[in-house]
Amino acid sequence: MSVDLSLAHLILQASPVVQLVMLILVGASIASWTIIFSKHSALKAAHAGAEEFEERFWSGGNIAELYAQANRTDESSGGLERIFRAGFREFSRMRMQNVGSEAVVEASQRAMRVAFSRELDDLEARLPFLATVGSTSPYIGLFGTVWGIMNSFQALGHMQQATLATVAPGIAEALIATAIGLFAAIPAVIAYNRYSNRAERLASRYEIFMEEFTSILQRNIHSIVASDERSAS
Repeated sequence: MSVDLSLAHLILQASPVVQLVMLILVGASIASWTIIFSKHSALKAAHAGAEEFEERFWSGGNIAELYAQANRTDESSGGLERIFRAGFREFSRMRMQNVGSEAVVEASQRAMRVAFSRELDDLEARLPFLATVGSTSPYIGLFGTVWGIMNSFQALGHMQQATLATVAPGIAEALIATAIGLFAAIPAVIAYNRYSNRAERLASRYEIFMEEFTSILQRNIHSIVASDERSAS
């Protein structure tokens, strides 16, 4: 007697619990791949935006003109540009309030830190979901496998004679749950490690820029103060 061991038949003949496990894993896999593709595009755009803005920033142009140009762009500009805009906006606002030079720079630093935190949240958004899928999917699949094997052995206990044809379908349908769990987990783990590393590199790049930009603002404010003192004398 031939036994149908096709994938579709085994899934349809699996117990409701095993089918539920498979459904959860397939849903997690689809969600993971959706995040993988969207994060790839987002991180690629963030990297390209940082490259483009740093090229303009270090081209030797006037910072005030660069800020005015950045304000004319839409909100889809890169994260590095948004950090620059936040810092220079606060720098300009505090200068008009006649406060000390250190207070001006510190206020600009705080504004950039707030903008940096928002950008870091965007870079790391939905990455924990990939980590969760990668760490839990094999165990969920293993639960489905164990449950399926238990049902198979319970069914065998009621048979007078067990043959390979009666054992194989139950074992095969149970192992499918583990296979789907691994299929969901492996890409999620690879993507999480890769994208976490890329997000960390971008965050480090943002922090280095903030330090460099703060140094530029300190030199500018000191130059302005020295010029004002010469004018007053």
